[in-house]
Amino acid sequence: MRSFLRRLHGDQRGSVSLETILIIGAIALPILIFLLKFGWPRVKSYFNNGMRDLETEADRTKNGG
Repeated sequence: MRSFLRRLHGDQRGSVSLETILIIGAIALPILIFLLKFGWPRVKSYFNNGMRDLETEADRTKNGG
């Protein structure tokens, strides 16, 4: 068991991929937080206005107007 753990601990394969993923995550996380904090209210408002317009047009079409 000790030899397996030593061999596993000494294995460096995949470390570059892991480091790359961590760097991308460190860059993407602040961008995601910024978008959720400042961009989401605008997206939500745009979506709600679009849905309201769609419902209004659907009701108007249904009532023959």
